Amino acid sequence: MSERIREKLQILADAAKYDVSCSSSGSNRKNHNKGLGDTGNGICHTYTEDGRCVSLLKILLTNFCIYDCAYCVTRKSNDIKRTAFTVEEVVDLTISFYRRNYIEGLFLSSGIFKNADYTMERLVRVAKKLRTEHKFNGYIHLKSIPGASDELMHEAGLYADRLSVNIEIPTEQGLKLLAPDKDRKDMIQPMNYLKEEIIQNREEKKLFKKAPIFAPAGQSTQMIIGASKESDKDIMFTANNFYRNFNLKRVYYSGYVPISNDSRLPGLSSAVPTIRENRLYQTDWLLRFYGFKVQEILTNEHPNLDLDIDPKLGWALRNLQHFPIDINKADLQLILRVPGIGLQSANRIVEARKFQRLNWEHLKKIGVALNRARYFITCNSSQFERKTYSESQIKQFILASSQSKYLKSVTPQLSLF
Repeated sequence: MSERIREKLQILADAAKYDVSCSSSGSNRKNHNKGLGDTGNGICHTYTEDGRCVSLLKILLTNFCIYDCAYCVTRKSNDIKRTAFTVEEVVDLTISFYRRNYIEGLFLSSGIFKNADYTMERLVRVAKKLRTEHKFNGYIHLKSIPGASDELMHEAGLYADRLSVNIEIPTEQGLKLLAPDKDRKDMIQPMNYLKEEIIQNREEKKLFKKAPIFAPAGQSTQMIIGASKESDKDIMFTANNFYRNFNLKRVYYSGYVPISNDSRLPGLSSAVPTIRENRLYQTDWLLRFYGFKVQEILTNEHPNLDLDIDPKLGWALRNLQHFPIDINKADLQLILRVPGIGLQSANRIVEARKFQRLNWEHLKKIGVALNRARYFITCNSSQFERKTYSESQIKQFILASSQSKYLKSVTPQLSLF
């Protein structure tokens, strides 16, 4: 690798780290005719739907940009070193890194050169060259450029496994404040087009087995959290709207990293705590897989998530009138709302109780976190049966239990010193 390419790689890989939406789940592109790579088998690390870790070359095509978004490190007014890869350089890097077993796929984003179509056309050329000239069957995720034409979006979907358009700021008002040159409509239009094309392609695949695949891993988006003043309630209502209206695979939440003293932004010392991102992802999970609605978790009285406890526990503590439930009789949807019981454990409970009444020992073997669940359920045992505790008491007990478990886990390491 030449010194010039090495320098470009260092600059453009570092600039790409702010984009967190690089999951490779949902694609099953197969390797044919002795091509390179296989998405099914999987330099950022992401995870497939079945939990396998996949390494992706994660870079920008360029950090030049015509926009001046206050929250973005590559904004045109920022005094940073600028550079750009050619299409051929990205293709050569991907193939070279794959042959050395460094990566199994590519995550390619970009600043905007002249306009949306000019930039998107180059991203598509990278994917097309990899697929058609090098027979590369590894995972490819392209960041779609807001405002790009439908024709380019269609071509991108034929070569990429996943496409994503970042909505960047959760609300339109926040976007107008921090990125006045951008229009939310330019972000919505390609997302809507991709949704329609993905649905149509699924129907075509049912009728014609050899119909070309189109973005098999679907589309996703990302929101920057903490650059503007939206509450967690605003953020999750926006995410829920995008899941419902655009069939998104994922919404990603990226904590704002302070980069300037712009008066429109939080101060340089007010980085978004990682725990806030985690709580948003947990809420997202509850909406997608546990049957919760946003308004159950976040309300006008509680517009922000409790950073001390997870959102499911927070909901349960505010709704103690629904508990305790009998684990041997309650339906699956109620069991899923019990803190300490996950999807897999809930399904195991429903199956296991067909054969015998479950007690605390059974639940422990199934994988239930009894330090949390014990306050919200009863079962075929007198031990741990719930007493009448208040919301604050239960929260205190659970936090104390979690702290105790943490101390036990670190004590052996501390004793070495």
